[in-house]
Amino acid sequence: MIFLYGFALLAGIASAIEPGQNAGLAKSLARPLLAGVVSLAVSIGTIAAIMLVTGQYGLPGMDRLAQVPWWAWLGGLMSAGLTAAQLYISKAIGAASFLGLIVTAGVVTSILLDHFGLVGFKVHPASLWRILGGGLMIAGVGLVARF
Repeated sequence: MIFLYGFALLAGIASAIEPGQNAGLAKSLARPLLAGVVSLAVSIGTIAAIMLVTGQYGLPGMDRLAQVPWWAWLGGLMSAGLTAAQLYISKAIGAASFLGLIVTAGVVTSILLDHFGLVGFKVHPASLWRILGGGLMIAGVGLVARF
């Protein structure tokens, strides 16, 4: 289990670095949307390589595809939106404000997703402590953005 937390921490570090990388690529290419395509192509290539190395390749059957909820297909749309935000917004507002907003919005949204059991999550009630934690994050990102 500790390995999973370590991996999550590394993902958090990557999420702080990635916006600057993507914005730098956009500036260098002078084509932000092309930079987004390059970034997502590298992502696809990396995931494909991991699939090959782990032996988790192949296509599912039509019966399996028919069972996918409609909202599950929109993950790529979310990824594209995040990449576009990195390309156009991160440099303008700074790394700390950008990541603070993304993480805080993610935590507050996650509290709601858990509370109502949406998009496949088990119900986890929004206790006073969870709501207070989300509120403190909002206050914290406000301080980071202001100063």
